[in-house]
Amino acid sequence: MLRHALGKTFRFLGYTVQYGCIAHCAFEYLGGVVVCSGPSMEPTIQNSDIVFSENLSRHFYCIRKGDIVIVKSPNDPKSNICKRVIGLEGDKVCTSNPSDFLKSHSYVPKGHVWLEGDNLRNSTDSRCYGPVPYGLIRGRICLKIWPLNDFGFLRASPNGHRFLDD
Repeated sequence: MLRHALGKTFRFLGYTVQYGCIAHCAFEYLGGVVVCSGPSMEPTIQNSDIVFSENLSRHFYCIRKGDIVIVKSPNDPKSNICKRVIGLEGDKVCTSNPSDFLKSHSYVPKGHVWLEGDNLRNSTDSRCYGPVPYGLIRGRICLKIWPLNDFGFLRASPNGHRFLDD
């Protein structure tokens, strides 16, 4: 009787560990559902929108300019932020605010990206904390799930003019 109960318990624990490992790998390498908060990505992503973030792009270094990414916050490693990639390593980016009379530019260093929110007037982004290491990218948002009337792929940046081409 005790042997039977122990056998069932260990079998249950074994399956729990196996499925836990599978779930961990799925969320770490494939992607997951993310609830976005804050106004920095408006109008593209509103507060409380639910999106799907895929993680394969970051592992294969397929992040491109214009992609919206989930990143570990450079200011608070316990939280994630959602921003648009404006520049990749070696790109020349405008480092000043849109309202500044004199525009300043710099180059994104190797192994970094330049991130900005779509709501430039209400976004804490690379204009405040500088270029972000590529290793902090957690995933790329590819699909808006909720609200249902906005379901689908994300639209282009309303700030497309900020992308500099050399």
